[in-house]
Amino acid sequence: MTIPFALDFGHTIHMSVLVLPWSNVRKVVVGMVHLLALPGSPRFGGDISAIRDAAVRDAEALAAGGVHGIMVENFGDVPFYPGRVPVAVVAHMTAIVAEIRRRVELPLGINVLRNDGQSALAVAHAAGASFIRINVLCGARVTDQGIVQGIAHELLRERVHLGAADVKIFADVDVKHSAPLAPRPLADEVTDTIARGLADAVIVSGAGTGKPTDPQHVRAVKAAAGHVPVLVGSGISGSTVQEFDAADGFIAGTSFKRDADVAAPVDVARVKEFLARVQ
Repeated sequence: MTIPFALDFGHTIHMSVLVLPWSNVRKVVVGMVHLLALPGSPRFGGDISAIRDAAVRDAEALAAGGVHGIMVENFGDVPFYPGRVPVAVVAHMTAIVAEIRRRVELPLGINVLRNDGQSALAVAHAAGASFIRINVLCGARVTDQGIVQGIAHELLRERVHLGAADVKIFADVDVKHSAPLAPRPLADEVTDTIARGLADAVIVSGAGTGKPTDPQHVRAVKAAAGHVPVLVGSGISGSTVQEFDAADGFIAGTSFKRDADVAAPVDVARVKEFLARVQ
């Protein structure tokens, strides 16, 4: 039976009309474009065109492999800012995403690391992206950037201010590379993220980039999320995808790269193999 990937905008018990064109997709697959270090970051290589070309190459490879959407993030900008990033990051990401938008006809997502949701929203609004990822929408987490606090109160108001209700918010719960300030039931965190943070979809990940997600964790999140879509956000591969029966979709990055090396280009064959197993 086909399970539509529908977004419950009002968080009531009924299903709303889907804006993103995924209503006929049983399991949504979003591929990652990991940007090389942008100008101003410690690892910037000095060639802006090389960053753009690598991003477009990976986006086109993901599209050729059959993904349903693409998410772009400033992965190379380590160490990350805990909150707002420099304006140059926003400008360059907007230009790159706009170029990808011209080349690839798929829904695009934006993640501005570590937790700059306002900039992600601005990039999405300017470049025509469909969704953003927020690592800490509600609550607070201890991370390698220090304590990162939720931004739902600012982000949701900024979305209204921009008239960008069509840009959907995909929010992590128990996000990777972090620990809670104080343990609390996972179901409570999911409920708050949806009912009080107004997330349009929820993401569950493992301990870090490329590290496996616990299928039981996903089932628990889905049980608490109800009609709100739940995506697996890290560590998924073709050999493990069948374990995630409760997930509505997957966000894959490392497993799509050549030799599963996060620093390598996207391998179309690996993408196609993953999609075949999902379908």
